[in-house]
Amino acid sequence: MLDDTLLDDPAALQRADRQHALLALAGAGARIRTAVRLADEAGLASLRPEGRPRTLLVAGHGSALTAAEVLAAVAVTTCQVLPLGPAEARPGTPDSLAAGLAWQLPGWVGPLDLLVVSSASGLEGGLIGLAEQAYARGCAIAVTAPPGSPLAQAALQVRALPLPFAPSAVEPSEEHEGEPDLPAEDPGALWAHLAPLIALADRIGAAQLPAGSLQGVADRLDEVAVRCRPDSAAYLNPAKGLAAQLSGTVPLVWADGPVPNAAATRFAAMLADRAGLPALPGPLPRTLTAHRGMFVGHLGAGADPDDFFRDRVDEPEPLQLQVVLLRHTPGRPEDADPGFAVSRARRLAQAHDVRLTEYASTLDDPLQALAELTGPTDFAAVYLGLAR
Repeated sequence: MLDDTLLDDPAALQRADRQHALLALAGAGARIRTAVRLADEAGLASLRPEGRPRTLLVAGHGSALTAAEVLAAVAVTTCQVLPLGPAEARPGTPDSLAAGLAWQLPGWVGPLDLLVVSSASGLEGGLIGLAEQAYARGCAIAVTAPPGSPLAQAALQVRALPLPFAPSAVEPSEEHEGEPDLPAEDPGALWAHLAPLIALADRIGAAQLPAGSLQGVADRLDEVAVRCRPDSAAYLNPAKGLAAQLSGTVPLVWADGPVPNAAATRFAAMLADRAGLPALPGPLPRTLTAHRGMFVGHLGAGADPDDFFRDRVDEPEPLQLQVVLLRHTPGRPEDADPGFAVSRARRLAQAHDVRLTEYASTLDDPLQALAELTGPTDFAAVYLGLAR
């Protein structure tokens, strides 16, 4: 159940937010500026690349892989971007999740490719082993990790470009809910992974973005933080409004375009991490067939209110589907033809009495569009988790 009175009580929200997730999201713009400055100080500004790589591989887990998906959405067509997640568990009985993960380079990777290793902690032994694999094959390597961490030290041994990981300005909480080995991920870590990755890709020609794109993203995130701040009334706050809509539902997060697809994946991960709510993300038009069965089943219209045998006293409210449609429509007016997939999605939801909420960005810059889509949904996931 959603405690909607808490959403309009800033003091209660602050008390409930023991992990300071709202503060971390509010500082996302500042974190991007810090990450860009640290990357320039580390030597990125003076980098003189000799052509772009054949493939840019990005290794990590959690929001580091989301950052890789974002880069894949904005990269030039002549450079493939491949997110590289953990492939297996390391042998033995590890003491922590970080120690148990392992990565493996594809067999075809060689001197024509660039490996970017990104970690918020720098403690993953599997990432250190991956960097050593890449060095043995002659790959160019870049490493984003906290200064002084084992991964940052290993970067020097494999002659990698070291890019410091921008820390959060929010003091980490010592209190972890749930499994102590699986604490909730820092909600602002995505931008600390993404900023140096985008800056590097732009420098080597793997991405061609407008001048000042990352600064624009930081500004957009600042604007979102103001609109979605805890002391903003629920009827004016888009994040609180979305959190209320998602309560008691099974969210389907549909994406119309590559950038919205990355935002949808991020939203589903935040709902799971911050609100304990399962959500199904996916791109249009694939989801029209992949999720069709849920519309024609009991989730579509819920329990029949005219059913004589339905228990109206003890039976809980039935779960309902909730579609969240994320779109990127640069340079298109609001009344433009949305295309077959979006039109069909709207008709499908309407035909089965399923609420569909749309968030669209018309910005030309895909990274700023990402911030416009991701900012409110990040806040919504945190608010939902606090108010449940």
